[in-house]
Amino acid sequence: MTSTSSRPDILIAASLLPHLMQRLQDNFICHDLNALSEEALTAIAPSIRGIASKGETKVTRDFIARFPALEIISVFGVGYDGVDAVAARERGIEVTNTPDVLTDDVADFAMTLLLATARQIAHADRFARSGAWTKGPHALTAKVTGARLGIVGLGRIGKAIARRAAAFDMDIAYHNRSPQSDVGYRYVANLKTLASEVDFLVLSMPGGAGTRALINAEVLDALGPKGFLINVARGSVVDQDALIKALQEGRIAGAGLDVFANEPNIPESLTKLDNVTLTPHMASGTVVTRTAMADLAFDNLQAHFSGKPVLTPVPR
Repeated sequence: MTSTSSRPDILIAASLLPHLMQRLQDNFICHDLNALSEEALTAIAPSIRGIASKGETKVTRDFIARFPALEIISVFGVGYDGVDAVAARERGIEVTNTPDVLTDDVADFAMTLLLATARQIAHADRFARSGAWTKGPHALTAKVTGARLGIVGLGRIGKAIARRAAAFDMDIAYHNRSPQSDVGYRYVANLKTLASEVDFLVLSMPGGAGTRALINAEVLDALGPKGFLINVARGSVVDQDALIKALQEGRIAGAGLDVFANEPNIPESLTKLDNVTLTPHMASGTVVTRTAMADLAFDNLQAHFSGKPVLTPVPR
């Protein structure tokens, strides 16, 4: 534990795990953004040297500008689309995230969500519990093994999803900003073309302005009435209103969604649909992985303030 006099001041800009909060409080002077009035925030702003946040937390250019002594923004999560990394870079501020440690869990969950949606597990559970089975069998569902899979975003997580899908003998293709030289999967340059050629479209790309509403009505129509959308990326990458309409009208077969446009608020029109599987942004939510993410988020801050290179800076 560092002595109080030498502990840097950091701003806690999001709700963080108790494990991480305890380590931060033991080593830094912590200020909770949610507990500060505007006046109090202005008063402490000159002393803030670090910000601890989550990927979706809004750390904008204007917000960054309020902290003249800011040196580092440590993001709990692999995504950092809420952070204006360009503005931070202009000031020489480090931005770090927590990649790799959550890849397996998110990839596992993507396949779990795909299977649950295709086989209607949540609906079948309600069907069995309600006694409806006594009146007749559950409706038939979609087969996964041997189906055609399209992955949008073939980064660490996308590749891990593909490896798992290969075990189901799925025919794998992908869309990315550019082809990947280290994989044998088929690259499709046009997103709508990919959607039209697959049974399952899995989203694992980053959020941010460049991917906002990338999955729009045209892509959903290309996916078609037998196609399923699986999203473990960010809610922002999908035009949620267009998705709801496509689901309501049967223009796609179903969707498995772990992320939403305005979390934790999910539109009632979406929750009422039987052809969706909804989960509360929990793809990386295992004890082991969230603890590892917390440790890495802390270790990045500790390394920086100890004069060492950060462990996982975001790509420049």
